[in-house]
Amino acid sequence: MAKILQDRLKIIDPVTLKTLLDNDRVNLIDVREPSEHAREHIPGSILIPLSTFEPQAIPVNNKKLVLHCQSGNRSSQAAQKLFAAGVEEVTHLEGGLNAWKQQGYLTKINKKAPISIMRQVQIIAGSLILTGTLLSLISPWFLLLTGFVGSGLLFAGISNICAMARLLAKMPWNQQF
Repeated sequence: MAKILQDRLKIIDPVTLKTLLDNDRVNLIDVREPSEHAREHIPGSILIPLSTFEPQAIPVNNKKLVLHCQSGNRSSQAAQKLFAAGVEEVTHLEGGLNAWKQQGYLTKINKKAPISIMRQVQIIAGSLILTGTLLSLISPWFLLLTGFVGSGLLFAGISNICAMARLLAKMPWNQQF
């Protein structure tokens, strides 16, 4: 089953995508979160975040549908949702925004937008672990905090589901853009 779906997931390289964008022949869907899109995105991309992704939100016209995210992982997940909704073939940008920038193509940048959700997760998780470790000098019970955060990170790495990222995505500073 997974192999069949993988065969239906086509890839596109940044050079080909740039040509399609320049000729207005593509609907480029950015499945990253609003704060990420607000901070930096490919001009002409349409934001439909994976966290709230609904296949019916995809524009229907004669243009080629291409999904993209930061590296290609989330766009693959969004493609699976489209397959489940009956879409026969989905294309995503190989390497995502990172590959686009490596090719030297321009992005629209807003330095006033919030930092990415994953950087926010790293800052908070690191702060909690450091705090728990320092407080364990007072009482060893504070090591439970570091264990809790560590187990959350382990779960996120194994399952590709980060509860802290989902929570942060709902925070007001990540919704204003």
